[in-house]
Parts: sequence; C-alpha cells; structure tokens
Amino acid sequence: MRIIAQCPGCGNRWLLDSGVADRRIKCLKCHRLFKVPKLDEVPKAVKVIKRAKGTIYVDEAGKIYG
Repeated sequence: MRIIAQCPGCGNRWLLDSGVADRRIKCLKCHRLFKVPKLDEVPKAVKVIKRAKGTIYVDEAGKIYG
C-alpha cells in the first residue's frame, strides 16, 4: 500500500510506503518535520481536511486541528 503525503509547510507531495504510517518524516524540499497518521486514522484525517478546506495543523502527538 502506498500513501500520498503532502508537506503542511511547502505543499510538496510524494508517494511513500505504508511503513511510514504513524511516524514523523522530514520534507525533502523544505526540511519541515511532520507526522504521517496511522493507517486506521487516515479516514479521520481525510474528513478533517475536507472540513477544514484550508490549513490544518497536526501536533507532535499526532492530534489533528483544523
């Protein structure tokens, strides 16, 4: 399974293996750290993103605000 990740800082996107789920990764373009949600949290994250229609924030504990 592949995950499309998008950096909340610069918007850079790329495909990642599912092994990065529930881990923090560093953007290859702007070097910002951000957390990729657990696979079972992805549907919840998608709902939050759709409702936010803009900027969302994921804290270091993985909680999503938007």
